[in-house]
Amino acid sequence: MAFIDYYKVLGVEKNATQEEIRKAFRQLSKKYHPDRNKSPEAKQRFQEINEANMVLGNPEKRKKYDDYGEHWQHADEFEAQRREYRQGSGYNFGGYGGFGDFTHSAGNTSSFSDFFESLFGEHIFGNRQRSPAKGEDYEAELTLALRDIMATRKQIININGNNLRITVPAGVSDGQRIRIKEQGAAAPQGGRRGDLYITFRISGDAQFERKESDLYTTATVDIFTLMLGGEINVPTLEGSVRMQIKAGTQPDSKLRLRGKGVPRYRQENERGDLIVSVKAHIPPLNGQQKELLEKCRKEGL
Repeated sequence: MAFIDYYKVLGVEKNATQEEIRKAFRQLSKKYHPDRNKSPEAKQRFQEINEANMVLGNPEKRKKYDDYGEHWQHADEFEAQRREYRQGSGYNFGGYGGFGDFTHSAGNTSSFSDFFESLFGEHIFGNRQRSPAKGEDYEAELTLALRDIMATRKQIININGNNLRITVPAGVSDGQRIRIKEQGAAAPQGGRRGDLYITFRISGDAQFERKESDLYTTATVDIFTLMLGGEINVPTLEGSVRMQIKAGTQPDSKLRLRGKGVPRYRQENERGDLIVSVKAHIPPLNGQQKELLEKCRKEGL
């Protein structure tokens, strides 16, 4: 996978403050959010912006990224090996940039170089290139109901006869694919385990249709409430709520309940809307009611 410069993604300098990073993220996420930007590249751009913010918006992750670049996720392993070899093997080296200045002062180089090879796929003490030993990746699918994605929660998935407990973030999409590191097959000769890739399948709902983070449903309203106004009960994925109907509301009108849709993925406290399509209900009328309506019609209602 090509290296992505997260600073360029957010359009900030490397010495930007955390507040400047937060501000850039908010502006770009609004500009490229798929609910607002329907251009073909907006969804991919939005994912890159979120990914960049998850790293640079976290001071600890940002430091690792600044120190180790595209290999920042291996920072803890790298530091552990550095401490071990400083204490035991006599290697002296500085920061990550260009692998630092390595001074070989003693002993065995093979295990140290093998460590870097397992991290970066390159033998740094020579020109040989070879693929690191790594276990097979697993692929799995997890089917969830629409109601299951309204909050972040734990789910159990069975992988090759073993139950694995994972955290599923609120607002995941149908077809979305995530990676869980080192939950794949064991590697030969003690190498790194493979990864697990999970594709989410969100089953349909009889009452609601999902489009991005918005939900769509219908509500049947009697003609008297449409003409005179009033309140009705509207179902949501988290229980019924009361919705105001203005006098003179027309059949097939679409009314919006803000914040009653699906949580936006990886955006805390942000949700889509519930759009309610109004269907008119004409109740049976008794004689007196018919007379009143006839009178209204004659008077030009």
